[in-house]
Amino acid sequence: MRQSRLLPLIIATALFMENMDSTVISTSLPMIAQDLGTQPIALKLALTSYLVSLAIFIPISGWMADKYGARTIFTVAIGVFMAGSLACAGANSLEGFVFSRFVQGAGGAMMVPVGRLVLLRSVARSEVVQAMATLTIPALIGPIIGPPLGGFITEYFHWRWIFFINIPIGILGIVLATIFVPNIREDDTPPLDFIGFLLTGLGFSLLMLGFSTSGQHLIPTEISLGCTVIGAISLALYIFHARRTPYPVLQLRLLKVPTFRASVLGGSLFRIGIGAIPFLLPLMLQVGFGLGPLASGSLTFIAAVGALFMKTMAKRILERTGFRRLLTINAFIGAAFVAANGFFTPETPHWLIMVILLVGGCFRSLQFTSLNAIGYAEISNREMSYATSLSSALQQVSLSIGVAFGAFVLEMASTYDGTPGITAADFGPAFWAVATISALSGFVFTRLSPNAGAEMSGHKIVKDRPPSTGLGDGMSGR
Repeated sequence: MRQSRLLPLIIATALFMENMDSTVISTSLPMIAQDLGTQPIALKLALTSYLVSLAIFIPISGWMADKYGARTIFTVAIGVFMAGSLACAGANSLEGFVFSRFVQGAGGAMMVPVGRLVLLRSVARSEVVQAMATLTIPALIGPIIGPPLGGFITEYFHWRWIFFINIPIGILGIVLATIFVPNIREDDTPPLDFIGFLLTGLGFSLLMLGFSTSGQHLIPTEISLGCTVIGAISLALYIFHARRTPYPVLQLRLLKVPTFRASVLGGSLFRIGIGAIPFLLPLMLQVGFGLGPLASGSLTFIAAVGALFMKTMAKRILERTGFRRLLTINAFIGAAFVAANGFFTPETPHWLIMVILLVGGCFRSLQFTSLNAIGYAEISNREMSYATSLSSALQQVSLSIGVAFGAFVLEMASTYDGTPGITAADFGPAFWAVATISALSGFVFTRLSPNAGAEMSGHKIVKDRPPSTGLGDGMSGR
């Protein structure tokens, strides 16, 4: 019993460390760019390189956990993340910083999905929503204290010190995981699909590299275009390969499960808009509005407060609405709050900015809690590692697309208005563009059954629910 209560909190140390790191960096981007001798918008590479690394290594995270044990992979991943943090602190060039973030991503690719996998295999299906909320509540403390802490360190000390925050947290996570996390593994783990791993890794990395370098910040336009094309071809070849391989690294056949398909496809569209916020918002407040890092962080942290508040209410709201109604309506509401960021001006009162960010954080949190739960409503325990790998990989791709697409629209707006550098007016079109893509996810969720995920949400519409169309026998609780 003691172990079951501690498990979500221990796994949350990894989420806390990752979320803290990402929000601290977002607040410090302009100062990091200045110190490295580059433009702030060029640091989209630092954000996308981390997300690309996640997308490359997440597909094998489930296989490695099954093969070598969840605790082993979880603790090693935390160590890799810490090593990447130290490398970021010592980086002296854009290229070095981007590479260090890539190393961090390799650790993050293993520790968070593997931790989630342990939790999903340890709770009953009816408890998944509450377990996911419990898991993310401690993790959300990172985004709450990250922006003001990062702004304070950057403004009064040096941005390099922000990466040392991860070290004591990581050490604590390793110690607790070694004691309390079960070393769950599968006895009949299939061989690794090495060809599939190469194709997905090459495809994701080159595709995202092409998107994120479109502004000629690191490589010429011709090479960026070539990376995009080769990356797309590699992913197309993987789809062909996966149909002829008994144990592909990413099980695309899971997309035949209606609830999982809606979670992945609709969730990916919604995350494109959300993925752009950590890049665009601090940049707008500091470069566009002229605020300092501490003032910027003192505004943006409030969104995480809203997210934390909503985690305590998600289960009760789902019981009243069900997944389909909530995901559909909330997709449009969440997208509207993303678009609202584009209407901010230097004259907008700070209290109004904080109110909009707070409420927007509530709706986004509710959407993500629902998406993370319904995605596994019809997935068996045996398929769980494949489902978490595929879902997590596509989540990171969509977030990186959000950063790259938001930066692209921002650059186009800056070029169009003809003024030197980026101005406050350039951010509106970027926010509105990514918000439009997020809103499209609402149409995906309308295709869900009214009873979709009813066993998880506790919402009852039809007394005689049709049988599951999933591939497995559901998640048996322990």
